[in-house]
Amino acid sequence: MPSPASRERRCELLAAADHDDIVPLAERLIAESGGPEPTVVKGPETGMVVLQVREPVEETRFYLGEVLVTECSVEVSGVPGWCMRPGDDRVAALAGALLDALAEAGGPAAARIDALCAEVAARLAAEEAAEWADVTATTVAFEELV
Repeated sequence: MPSPASRERRCELLAAADHDDIVPLAERLIAESGGPEPTVVKGPETGMVVLQVREPVEETRFYLGEVLVTECSVEVSGVPGWCMRPGDDRVAALAGALLDALAEAGGPAAARIDALCAEVAARLAAEEAAEWADVTATTVAFEELV
């Protein structure tokens, strides 16, 4: 079984995965599993959550606003799965929960889910690097006059 930290990271990456990547993979893996049908514990529900951020200088936390999310819980062969994604994509939230349960159960599906998560992590890292490259171009260098 994966550690709780890796499960947290997997849930984070499944939430950031594109609909067109996550849904077909979940459909394929459920069809290939040949096991019992997944049980939807809590169907995809859309709601609002409060977004809390940390101010970087004083490190004080404050509420920035509310964010629209969709949450879903499932069970596959007795293994729970959960997903919360930004927006109102109920199908992708269900797919994310299914992939979380399949990954937590281990087996051959876990490697394919880990590969998807690695692709999403690489995409997010590239996007962050590009954003920092844009910000770096605006850096002002000051000179000291003696």
